[in-house]
Amino acid sequence: MSVTKDPAVTGTPHARTLKGSLGVTAIVFMVVAAAAPLTVVGGAAPLGILLGNGVGFPSLYAVSAVILLLFAVGLAAMTRHVPKPGAFFTFVGYGLGRPAGLASAFLALLTYTAIQVSVHGYIGYILQVTVTGLGGPDIPWYLYSLAVIAIVGFLGYRHIDLSSRVLGILLVGEVGIVLVLVIAIVFSGGEQGLSAAPFLPENVFSGAPGVGLMFAIAAFIGFEATAIFRDEAKDPTRTIPRATYTAVIGIGVFYTLASWGLVMAWGPDNVLGVAAEDPGAMIIVTTAKYLGVVGEVIINVLLITSMFACVLSFHNVITRYQHSMSNASVLPNVLGRVHPKHLSPHTSSVVQSATAAVLIVVFALLGLDPVLQVFTWFAGVATLAIAILMAITSLAVIVYFARTRQDRRLWNTVVAPALGFLGLIGSAVIIIAYFPIMVGDVDADGVPVFGGVSIALLALVVIFPLIGLVQAAVLRSRRPAVYATITDAISDSSASTVPGAPGA
Repeated sequence: MSVTKDPAVTGTPHARTLKGSLGVTAIVFMVVAAAAPLTVVGGAAPLGILLGNGVGFPSLYAVSAVILLLFAVGLAAMTRHVPKPGAFFTFVGYGLGRPAGLASAFLALLTYTAIQVSVHGYIGYILQVTVTGLGGPDIPWYLYSLAVIAIVGFLGYRHIDLSSRVLGILLVGEVGIVLVLVIAIVFSGGEQGLSAAPFLPENVFSGAPGVGLMFAIAAFIGFEATAIFRDEAKDPTRTIPRATYTAVIGIGVFYTLASWGLVMAWGPDNVLGVAAEDPGAMIIVTTAKYLGVVGEVIINVLLITSMFACVLSFHNVITRYQHSMSNASVLPNVLGRVHPKHLSPHTSSVVQSATAAVLIVVFALLGLDPVLQVFTWFAGVATLAIAILMAITSLAVIVYFARTRQDRRLWNTVVAPALGFLGLIGSAVIIIAYFPIMVGDVDADGVPVFGGVSIALLALVVIFPLIGLVQAAVLRSRRPAVYATITDAISDSSASTVPGAPGA
């Protein structure tokens, strides 16, 4: 189907289209950095062990990887036949119609903004504690967060190749130190010898595996964003699917191995007690035990750079989402501009930086704790939202190929997406059930309840897609020409026609 684009959307090709030559490695670095491997191993893994299923927690990374790999199969098929950079917005729009596409777009903006601002709060806290511990001035956490936002904004304003190089260097460092730690644990034989205890059924289903699964899935947030970089990829038809598979498999293997090493470092009989003492410091204490003082210092520094890499990567993802939505006339036209020199969505980058800064200021004025509230609350929102987004996208894949018959590979277009859909819906239900535990919403007796905090945060996951549905209805009624092109209007220099676009 060929669609004539609205002049306001199209603009000049140079002013609206992102360009680049990112390869598989560069894109994988961008999205894996967003997953913040060291932050996950040092922060989420100890919490998964403590609050989830204890010794069996490493197995849940493998379970999550399988579910998300099934999702990735359908995602890769869509990137081949719908060659556009909007990811969730585009794929859901082509599969389930324009209103669902807009709803998913706004839910995606909530997801990535929530996870980014949560990490901004955490990195501000870590910097405050680190500087104070070294004898420096006691500067409020939010000032550190604002400084990081400024640095991220500078890098996001410039060409994406610069961001990918920065992320690549930081990612190699944090992955490298964890692998060295695991090797040291293996060569030492661990505290109680090496074993497959984390993968035994009695350990996998012990404790609260639902909470553990919640932490495990949250650790993968970011890998699905490979499609957003389509316009800046070299040979995107091959690059994007390969980057997607590489990212999810690599993340799954790394997290499973690293968390297994953490359990072996202290032994199945002792690891829960160590995590209970201080989950936030568990990775540092473990490193000091096996790599000495030098290793301890290195991993402390890399924890900070890991969080920085995370917020930089999500900044790039959000700015490109805004850029794509602008080109579809669902966000202000100015957000679709591309810098003539840096070839980056510079206006979108500035707006995103301003949004993050305003949120941090609001949280500071409200007196929220940067870790227990800013980080925990909004990481919980992002985890639920991403599970729902992926489930909807899996459904969109099935519907799209059933309608168009473009790809008759049953596994790629029906079986794998269906299995992924079931796994993600099940995960979303579990996340909602355990949501009060994740955000610390308890009554006077300390019993988890769906109180004000849980209801308010869960409401965000409902309100944002509703905004998209309302906007779709308004556009359909008042600006039918724009409504008719919102899915096809997303810029992609490599393809101007996509068959099978829905008419609803």
